[in-house]
Amino acid sequence: MLDRTVMKFSHVKPGDTEFKSEGLRDFFTYRDLGIADATAGKVIAQLTRAQNAPEKGTGWHYHVADFHIVIMLKGWARFMYEDKVTLVAAGDCVHQRPGIVHYLFDYSPDMEYLEVVGPADFKTVEVPGPCEVPAPTPW
Repeated sequence: MLDRTVMKFSHVKPGDTEFKSEGLRDFFTYRDLGIADATAGKVIAQLTRAQNAPEKGTGWHYHVADFHIVIMLKGWARFMYEDKVTLVAAGDCVHQRPGIVHYLFDYSPDMEYLEVVGPADFKTVEVPGPCEVPAPTPW
């Protein structure tokens, strides 16, 4: 059961927060949706946009998280999930199970996705990859 004493109501409108380059990847921008504060750090929800063309991608990694979904709102991205190429297009939802090794290596200039992760202060661990990664599509 949720502890209602630490949870807060939150309503963030588009003009309330801005896309910022202060995030996990310097080639993306991120817009905080206020959920980490509202849930006392149990969950983070943020919008992520492409800022620069894909060059090296994210590198192989996994997240130390209990829950992680990506909902593609615009454009597309190509991920390696373990040894499989996965195209995630607008309208798709991906559940990244805890500990899944992955690599985001290609994306469209208009890519934008909603990411919801718990806990909010999840960690990212870089690891060696299980296979080669295809080259990104030039912009």
